[in-house]
Amino acid sequence: MMKPPRVAANELARQESMTVPGVAARVAAAAILRDVIVGGHMLDELFAAGSGFSRLAGLEPRDIALTRSIVTVALRRLGTIRQALASLLDNGLPRPAATQIESCLTIAAAQILFLDVPDHAAVDLAVRMMRLDQKTVPYASLVNGVLRNLIRRREAVLADGSPLDQDTPAWLASRWRKTYGEATAQAIAAANRLEPTLDISVKSDPALWAERLGAILLPTGSLRLLTHRPVTELPGFAEGAWWVQDAAAALPARLLRVTPGMKIGDLCSAPGGKAAQLAARGARVVAVDRSAERLKLLAANFQRLRLESEVVVADVVALSGFSFDAVLLDAPCSGTGTIRRHPDIAWTKKPGDIAKLAALQTRMLDKAFELVKPGGTIIYCVCSIEPEEGEQQIASLLRRNPDLMRSPILAEEVGGLHELVNLNGELRTLPSHLPAEDSRRAGLDGFFAARLVRRDQRS
Repeated sequence: MMKPPRVAANELARQESMTVPGVAARVAAAAILRDVIVGGHMLDELFAAGSGFSRLAGLEPRDIALTRSIVTVALRRLGTIRQALASLLDNGLPRPAATQIESCLTIAAAQILFLDVPDHAAVDLAVRMMRLDQKTVPYASLVNGVLRNLIRRREAVLADGSPLDQDTPAWLASRWRKTYGEATAQAIAAANRLEPTLDISVKSDPALWAERLGAILLPTGSLRLLTHRPVTELPGFAEGAWWVQDAAAALPARLLRVTPGMKIGDLCSAPGGKAAQLAARGARVVAVDRSAERLKLLAANFQRLRLESEVVVADVVALSGFSFDAVLLDAPCSGTGTIRRHPDIAWTKKPGDIAKLAALQTRMLDKAFELVKPGGTIIYCVCSIEPEEGEQQIASLLRRNPDLMRSPILAEEVGGLHELVNLNGELRTLPSHLPAEDSRRAGLDGFFAARLVRRDQRS
């Protein structure tokens, strides 16, 4: 009888280590961190249902949540972590396994510095990770020593440095200083270090839902919650009374003076928060997006909310055959206004991306003009704080198209918050806006929006 092949001792040890509680989640976190930083993948895509390659395979929902928490914090404070680790590595990272060692150290440092994980557990699990791979086994003691030294230096690390210089890529820090000045640039970077808020938009009666959910009713009309319960378990979710939407993201749709039956084209519509606002106010919404998969999410959300819309899978620039009373264009952009919510953006976007996106936005704006009726309104918005994608984009549009004019936004339309409206009557929110004593209640996504009207030559 043939004997079964012997399993190598190191493979048995690896399999045994992977069964230790917490190891698999840390292995997944390190791999996903590499996917983002080295591979340029977006964090949301890596955690979307059915994706993540094999990173999340076999993990329980609790471990998936832990994995995401570790990676998110590691990205949010990546500059601080890198600087701290560099100060503890006199000779840098060993070349044979530098990438694996760095990702292991980074996620362990995120736990030690910023998460409620016992120090001994963070160190022990990192060492176990090093012993899973023959290439990294020789450096287990190095990882152990670096992390123990980090624990001893924790207070000094946390007290040192500015958020703009530490946790913001240099090219973005330079842009924000130039655009907003030192003080505001620092405030933006500081806000990006914080955990994002949980805001919702309600179909009706925000005061009632604020009471039911223990939420704050913001001046802009959104509700801000302070809860760690899954949103699907909160009152009103199942019956479709509300949907998750940052307070700043809810503003552009509010700027459209919707009347029942008004036909509105929501361009680049998915996942559909703005379309839901418009439909809830009685508009006939045509939701256009090039991604069929993302429009499936919109359709599912509309079903839960008991709202209706026409869904069109199409490239906005090539769209034809429609004429709208109003158009809302939420254009693809760099997303730099949402770094506190999507910290991977800071490390995956490059300076050249902004010019490419601005060129696409220009083409989409020209198409929006074609699609709106004379006398109709265009709302253009982006979740970027870069002027090329906002203020400069609109200035250029008006120069090349005399049949468009601004319809200035008034502070009264955004909760009386004068700081959200610039001198041209355009919306400009920043992550540092809407301060609060409790940081969990503070901030907005960075957004730009402009309201434009197509002149009616017949009048």
